[in-house]
This record gives sequence, structure tokens and C-alpha cells, in this order.
Amino acid sequence: MSTRLVLGCGSFGHALIEELRQTPGDLHVVSGDEGRVDSLRGENVPAELGAYDDPAVVEEVKAEDLPTVASVVVAGDDPDRNLAAIEVAREHYPDVPVVSYVGRDGTDAQREALEAAADRLVDPADIVPQRILQAAGRGGLRLRQLHRIVRELDGPLAVVMHDNPDPDAIASACALVQIAENAGGEAEPCYYGEISHQENLALVNLMEYDLTNLQAGDDLSRFAGFALVDHSRPGVNDQLPPDTPVDIVVDHHPPREPIEARFVDLRSDIGATSTLLTDYLRRLDVEPTTPVATGLLFGIRIDTKDFRREVSVDDYEAASYLLPYADTATLERVESPSVSVDTLETVGRAIRNREVHGEVLTSCVGRLHSRDALAQSADRLLDLREVTTTLVYGFKDGTIYMSARTRGTDLDVGETLREAFAQIGEAGGHADMAGAQLPLGLLGTVEEDADEDLSSVIADVVTDRFFETLRSRPNWDLVDIYGGGGEELPVGADEE
Repeated sequence: MSTRLVLGCGSFGHALIEELRQTPGDLHVVSGDEGRVDSLRGENVPAELGAYDDPAVVEEVKAEDLPTVASVVVAGDDPDRNLAAIEVAREHYPDVPVVSYVGRDGTDAQREALEAAADRLVDPADIVPQRILQAAGRGGLRLRQLHRIVRELDGPLAVVMHDNPDPDAIASACALVQIAENAGGEAEPCYYGEISHQENLALVNLMEYDLTNLQAGDDLSRFAGFALVDHSRPGVNDQLPPDTPVDIVVDHHPPREPIEARFVDLRSDIGATSTLLTDYLRRLDVEPTTPVATGLLFGIRIDTKDFRREVSVDDYEAASYLLPYADTATLERVESPSVSVDTLETVGRAIRNREVHGEVLTSCVGRLHSRDALAQSADRLLDLREVTTTLVYGFKDGTIYMSARTRGTDLDVGETLREAFAQIGEAGGHADMAGAQLPLGLLGTVEEDADEDLSSVIADVVTDRFFETLRSRPNWDLVDIYGGGGEELPVGADEE
């Protein structure tokens, strides 16, 4: 059985290896990318960690593993290193054919040198026409439009996430920034609010994302354009002025109103905005950086609840593509962060203050330190026996915040919250996971520092509108909402 030695494993090398694995023969890869080597070994591809253009490394591989090979493929991304690797291959395997990839952004002189040294040269210029033909449909036209918009801007593009962004929004913004920079433009990933959820903080810190935290009222004149990711309207779930002209919108949530922007990509049939950005990277042949790939993979997993909620074939394909580029070891650390005392206290208040009516649980946690603790409380309370829907809410900085969850029902909580609260605030989300926020001013003259009185008034407003909407939902049988039909059990007894 013949063996093919692959020196270097950049974007071209990784794609090539996937093809070579489908043909007869053995493979052996040399790469200096530790993550890529680990990934290949996990796929049962023999891989060696080391500089692929280092004569000593290739000599050691030859002596220990590969005294004879049928062909050598040089597949790194650096043209100069590829040329050096060809020379190393010629020295150790003088009678073996050598195929080389030009590398990324190779000059004419580098191409000529590589063509003279290798038996066959693979030039991206030969591949591009095929890729254009493959992408000549609507998707290809849209991406060319995206590139054109970015290049035409006379200054930086603000890539704005929704307020208090989650991993899907964070990763999508960082990916769009990489795409913009690859097109020769400038871009900044921006957000309003805070990143307080422990997993989100861990992602930002461990991946060292350089994010811009905007404040309400900031001068935005330094930005030449605006892009919205994971939401679709300025001033709705972000603090941009509502009349901000938007250039780009990329989102997977269904819009409530027509969206105005120069480039709009809304696909509610997929599980995460990160999937859309991954598709862009693949179509544009932009290899994601490790932080971007890691974030996108995490974003897909979070928004699809590890591929158990609203998942599509595109989500699976995107995750499969991202995996070789992602730092899975760091991702494990992101998924197991420490929990803050404030979060634990909020979850505790949610448990203590819960009210169960039928299969619906509501809980007012009062004053909030962190909005993200609401979502964690709603998730945690959904584990209670015989509870299928949760709504947890509290107040902070003049705003009432809500987080809702449901499982195993025909109820669409995203649509329910929109119907209940969109006319007096902001609301939306998925069928099984949603949120809303209302200005405290709608409650009139209640003093915000009177926590107990305020909580009572908020509870009346929120639960009345929520249950009234629930009762009007089709195919939703709510038993004894106000009659105490649902029995409240001790906390220790109703956990599965």
C-alpha cells in the first residue's frame, strides 16, 4: 500500500486530506499546528508535530516511520515555507513526485519559484473559477455584495451584537470582523450592556476577543457603517438610535417587521447565526482563526442546546467544518466556569419565590445584579417535576427583565412574550426560549428603591399579561391558572 507524505496542513491541506482519505493508500502528515495534529490523530490520521519545512523533522519521520513514500504533498499556507519544504522533500525523497500548493497571497515571483521546484503546482487562481461557478447562485451574489459594501466604507464598520450578548452573537460579530478585514476593510465587534454570564465571560477572556463596549449616548460618528448580528433592528435589543442607517443584517430570528439594510440575510430555519457566518467563511475561502472557530462552534452548540433544539443540517455541517480549527481544550474550560455568588443568590430567590399554576411556573427575583442569572434560573426551574413552562423576572437600572423557557409543549414562548409585552416594551426569541424587557416607568410612581412594593407591582403586571396571553394561545390548555390547580412541592421533592 502506497504512502503519501503531507508536509504542512493549512486550509488547503486540511481540505486535501479529507479528499485523500477517500482514496486508496496511507497518509502521514507533518504540521506545526498542535490543534490540527490532535484533530487528525483523533480521526485516525497519522500526524507528526513539527515544522514541516525543517530538514531534521522530515529526516526523523523518514528514519522512524516512512523510509519510502509514493508521493509528497506540500500543503502549507506560507509560500516561502512551502518552497523550503519542497527542497527538504527533494533531499530526502529524490525520486518521489512532489505536488505543492502555492500558499496564501503568493506573489508572481513566489509562484514561479514554486513551479520550478515542484513537479506540479496547485495555484488558487486555478481553483477560484470553479468556486465562483459553485457559488454563482444567490448565495454567491449575496457574498459579493457583502464584500463590496465593506470595501466601499470610508472608515470602520461597527459590528453590533444585541445587548448583553450571548456566545452566538459574540462569535458571529468576531467572524464578520474577520471577513471584513479579509476583504480589506476595517471593523470592530461592539456591544451595549454587559457580559456577565460566567460562560460568556470565560469565552471572551480565554479567547482574548477585543470587543468594544459602547455606552448609551456615545458618539458613533467615527463609524462609517453599521452591521447587526443576531438581531435585526437598531434600537431594538440594542441601544443604537432607532434611526441608525444599517448596512448589514445577519440573523436567524424571525423578524416582526420588514428589515431595511443594504445586505440582509435572515434564515429562521437554522439554529444559530454562527452557522450563517460559518457558511460565509467557507464560501469566501477564509480560514477562521482559532478564536473565531472556537466561538462559532460554541455559539452553535449553545443556541441549539447541543443540537437538541431547532437544529438543521446546516448547523451540523457548520460544526463539522469548524471542529478542526477550534481549540476544544479551551472550549472545555469555557463550559465549566465558576459560578458567581450573585448568580447563586438569584437562582435561590427564584426557587423561593416560585408560584406554580398547572404546569406553568413564574417567579419574581426582585432586584438583579446580573441579567444572565435570570436565564440560568429559568433553565434550572424547568427541571422541576411537572413544570413545562417557566417565566423568571426581575428589575435592574430602571428596566424589568424576563426570561422564559418551555419544553414538551406546543407553546411558542417567543411568540407569547411578543404578544404579551411587545406593545409596551421589547420581546422575542425562540419557540422554547425567549426574553422580554419593559421600562419601569410604565408602573407609574412606585419608588424603585422600595424593593418589596416594586416587586409586588411588577409581579401583578407581568403575570397578569403573561397568563392572559397564555389563555388566548391556540392548543394551549391551562388548567386552574388562578385556582391553584398546580401543587407547589418542597424544593427538595420536586427536583428530578
